[in-house]
Amino acid sequence: MTETTDHYTLYGAPVSLYTGKARSYLRTQGIPFVEMSPGSDRYLNEIVPAVGRWIIPCMETPDGTIIQDGADIIDHFERGPGQPLRRYNAYPTSPLLLAVAHVFELFGGEGLLRPAMHYRWNFDEQNLSFLTSEFALLMPQGLTAEQAEQGFLQNSGRMRKAAMVFGVTPESQPLIETAFHEWLDLFEAHLVDHPYLLGNRPTIGDYGLIAAMWAHLYRDPAPTMVIKQRAPRVGRWVERMTSVEPYRHEFIGNDDDLIAGDELPATLVAMLRYASEEYLPEISAHVAAANEWLAEHPEIEAGTNGLDDPATRGLTGGRGLIAGGAATFPWRGIELTTSVMPYRFWLMQRLHDDLASASADDAANVRKVFSVAGLEPVLDLRTLRRVERFDHLEVWGPLT
Repeated sequence: MTETTDHYTLYGAPVSLYTGKARSYLRTQGIPFVEMSPGSDRYLNEIVPAVGRWIIPCMETPDGTIIQDGADIIDHFERGPGQPLRRYNAYPTSPLLLAVAHVFELFGGEGLLRPAMHYRWNFDEQNLSFLTSEFALLMPQGLTAEQAEQGFLQNSGRMRKAAMVFGVTPESQPLIETAFHEWLDLFEAHLVDHPYLLGNRPTIGDYGLIAAMWAHLYRDPAPTMVIKQRAPRVGRWVERMTSVEPYRHEFIGNDDDLIAGDELPATLVAMLRYASEEYLPEISAHVAAANEWLAEHPEIEAGTNGLDDPATRGLTGGRGLIAGGAATFPWRGIELTTSVMPYRFWLMQRLHDDLASASADDAANVRKVFSVAGLEPVLDLRTLRRVERFDHLEVWGPLT
């Protein structure tokens, strides 16, 4: 299996939300890599058996090591052997900025799924031709045109069902568009004075946000027009986040410093408050549902997901995005029911773990700022068991 090369190989696709996080990091950090399709023979015959499921992104290092998941790929360079290759640290040294960055890593990859899925799958007149071509890049090599078309119909049908799992319903659709417009307005206002989320270079928060903002919301025809017409600075941020060259245009002359001090700009506090209103009810409901299920299953063996299928992403079963286990929560005057995925808890734990290493004074300041933004409860959300990643899979830790 191990194959030594002189470069990193990223297995993903332009149309993939989660690939976008890893690709953006590699590009903006100037790390040379080759991107290959998950339809390639090597991915299907070597990578999938090694990671235990079809999932992207995956990265193969020059020595043949396989890393699955955007956060783990980034940490290979941030906190692992690839560190000498990066341009700058994606994790702020300030405990406050680090906590904020973790919030947007979670919110970007998970909290923006509703607009990402809505604008992709409910605008066929604008999007369908583009998506048909893009999804062909995911498929095995050598398919006939008829086979490729059938593959797209199958994949797109699965994704349309996944959109409903993430809360995209006829009732929620107009509210999703209103919410997305509000998000663009807030981000646009912040980018007047800052080229990136936390200052003059991207952090893990930017890399979390770019996942949905690039693959779905900027590349797909329908939402890109919304961004370009309503929030052109957000569009330029997307372009900065997907470029090897650290160009800034209206920010020429800026250094690489992040926001200084123990207070945040009002525009950033407004973005945090938005994340709280949009996503805190959902993640809170998911934790409650997970804890109820875990309490009912104390027999679960640590190091497993407690299910017959070790590769499932859902709380109670299901493959891929159509996962089992759901929670209901209030959102913008209606109720939504969405799928509970332990991976989200693992991302949230990254916030908790880094905050636990902060001094008492720094931790108190984080709580103060988060309280103003309505986000303090996220600092105390815990599942009865930690979520761990072992052999590229999400598993439960020991019962605490």
